[in-house]
Amino acid sequence: MSWESWVIATLSRTLAYGTPLLLATLGEIYAERSGVLNLGVEGMMIIGAYAAFSVAYATGNPWLGIGAGAIAGGAFSLIHAFACITLRANQVVSGLALTMLGLGLSGVLGRGLEGFPLFSSLRGVTVPGLHRIPILGPILFEGQNLLVYIAIVLAVLLWFVLYKTRIGISIRAVGEDPATADSLGVHVARVRYLCVLVGGVLAGVAGGYLSVAYRPAWTEGMTAGMGWIVIALTIFAFWNPLLGLFGAYFFAALFHLSFRLQAWLAPELLKMMPYALAIVVLILVSRGTLQKRMGAPSALTIPYTRGED
Repeated sequence: MSWESWVIATLSRTLAYGTPLLLATLGEIYAERSGVLNLGVEGMMIIGAYAAFSVAYATGNPWLGIGAGAIAGGAFSLIHAFACITLRANQVVSGLALTMLGLGLSGVLGRGLEGFPLFSSLRGVTVPGLHRIPILGPILFEGQNLLVYIAIVLAVLLWFVLYKTRIGISIRAVGEDPATADSLGVHVARVRYLCVLVGGVLAGVAGGYLSVAYRPAWTEGMTAGMGWIVIALTIFAFWNPLLGLFGAYFFAALFHLSFRLQAWLAPELLKMMPYALAIVVLILVSRGTLQKRMGAPSALTIPYTRGED
């Protein structure tokens, strides 16, 4: 294989694998920007993957499957939102419980679906003309799934909403100082509910992408810890959707290179690279001072009740 073919194949697969990471990271950025930490990303992704595969398998329509994944992820996120926003429960405990619930429930419900291929999976598309551009064309415009393009456009759109609109100002205000935002007429609970819901929907779509596009089949635990990488990516991106775009593909490149470089380096070492980097990021920001310097929302994980300081 020539170096050009090697680069094209590597970057093409990086885009494919990075898409679910990007989608889930965008949702988690919005949830955390509103002040709600959701460690249940893994659970929402896996339940979205199960729902998407089961519906796509039953109906033969992969887009209905993606929609089912979005609904399942959104429904799970509302459990977390109710516990943390309405009941003011500990966000870390609630998120971990959500992950365990998603992994357990999907494992039980999906037992009868393992081993069945999905013949109606989402297919790659080729953009006429653009796929002939040297190197870039085969990477970006030949054989990529439509959700790859949707995720990239969504990253730009969500960045614009967060930093250039009044809606984004309200979200960031709620995440920084909910009491002040409340005094200015912003409905704190409503904003947080909507942001957590957005996070759940996007995590569900990310999981659905795995089971109906990236690997069109259902396997218990098929998210394989991607939700935890998403948590690290949110921090790695400084809670910025555009930086999340680059971070997701960077982590995806590390993951894919673990297969490409097995002839030169130990495969076990390569496979642990993205997860090891995720752990390093989480350790570095565990210190409150560094977290503030990186731009973490000041009210992250802090419940808010109207009338209380």
